[in-house]
Amino acid sequence: MSPLTLDEYQKAAAKTAIYPENARVTYPTLGLCGEAGEVAEKVKKAVRDSGGNIGEQRREEIGKELGDVLWYLSNLAADLGFNLADVAQGNLDKLASRAARGKLQGSGDNR
Repeated sequence: MSPLTLDEYQKAAAKTAIYPENARVTYPTLGLCGEAGEVAEKVKKAVRDSGGNIGEQRREEIGKELGDVLWYLSNLAADLGFNLADVAQGNLDKLASRAARGKLQGSGDNR
């Protein structure tokens, strides 16, 4: 089996995107924030309970939450008219440009 592409993932994820039409953008944005928070909670508990060590069970739990983050991200991108692969490539291009100009560190969107 060949690896799943971002385009294939986005098309498959869209088939399970069942939420009100008038909540496009809003619903996946809120879901994305919630799921990212769940990832942060699991990492926080690793810091609190295990000195920051992430054991196998917790790692797998975080992986599942990351999948939920990806689902919401994918559907938010689609609702805004973005192809997920193009979003990913645009991000890599931006980072490569910053690296070439010595601007990876710092703050601000337009560095």
